[in-house]
Amino acid sequence: MTDHALDPQADPTWYLTEEEAHHDHSGSGPTILGFWIYLMSDALIFASLFAMFGVVASAYAGGPVPHEIFDLKLVALNTGLLLASSITFGEAMPHMEAGRVGPVRAWLAITGLLGAGFIGIELYEFAHLIAENAGPDRSAFLSAFFTLVGTHGAHVTVGLIWLVTMLVQLGQHGLNAATRRRLICLSMFWHFLDIIWIGVFTFVYLYGVIR
Repeated sequence: MTDHALDPQADPTWYLTEEEAHHDHSGSGPTILGFWIYLMSDALIFASLFAMFGVVASAYAGGPVPHEIFDLKLVALNTGLLLASSITFGEAMPHMEAGRVGPVRAWLAITGLLGAGFIGIELYEFAHLIAENAGPDRSAFLSAFFTLVGTHGAHVTVGLIWLVTMLVQLGQHGLNAATRRRLICLSMFWHFLDIIWIGVFTFVYLYGVIR
């Protein structure tokens, strides 16, 4: 056996059994393609929510306007947490390709903590707005805001549950074909949510405050 064949970087499936490697090559393509299709359908949902928000963004009904209720420093901190979580998730993927379970789990745990921080700040923001009589029933603008931001937050929560599940599966089964496939799909999902949040931060918060 040559040194090349023993090189984890040269063959990402070196740690799999022959059956797992065959399943990995035969099943990962359709799974990832199907997940791409799901992400595109999810993108359409968010596009509809952005369109709805754009239509009613100035329908304040005598209620508070964006610059009165949005704390850009807090939102910027939240944005930093989510973007940092995307970086830490990206750090896990080369270790996955090399078959190093420990570093993968460590980076995923850090990603989960950052994501949990993001959700915690978002829940604080929602609670503060409702306490200030700026809940979703106050105006069409606020209804659209809570729907759009809340839908994104729900997706991040699902991502966190998925991430915790992957940590458990990695501990039980290691980096077999199935866990690698699921990690790739979760990575796509997590980065997709980052892209959506950049749109939310720019279109909802920044534009809302400066216009």
